[in-house]
Amino acid sequence: MPVSPMYVTSLRRSAGAAAGAALLLLTAPAARTAAAPRESVTVDPVGRIAPDGTITLTGTYRCSHTTGVVYVSSSLAQGDLRVKHGVGGTRAVCDGTLRRWANSDRPEKNRYKPGKAHVEATLMELRTTSGLPLPHFHADRERDVTLTKS
Repeated sequence: MPVSPMYVTSLRRSAGAAAGAALLLLTAPAARTAAAPRESVTVDPVGRIAPDGTITLTGTYRCSHTTGVVYVSSSLAQGDLRVKHGVGGTRAVCDGTLRRWANSDRPEKNRYKPGKAHVEATLMELRTTSGLPLPHFHADRERDVTLTKS
């Protein structure tokens, strides 16, 4: 039995309306806010280079509902963004409070210079599953920063 063109057009409109409604629900600010986790990590816009070459990166974090040990780790890149250097790690207290973190490391001399750089910070928990500590990521943030002499 042939399908009428009007039925096909009506079906297409209905499918389009349903897809549009689903997209609207997924991208609506209220939907994102309601589903957004309470965990977060930020990176301050300025990193410090001490006279001895020690790099210090800072920011904030918030986490809760953890069962394992949680750390704020950070990495730094300057120039070639594919080449990253880990900069310390801070043990996190996950009680839902907004807290500060600061990570420091002394890479080989003169590796980093004052100026633009890129930082990635990660809030990561080590959860024991079947006897093995496995990473569980709570939040991460990337940001361009300015390294300054301190």
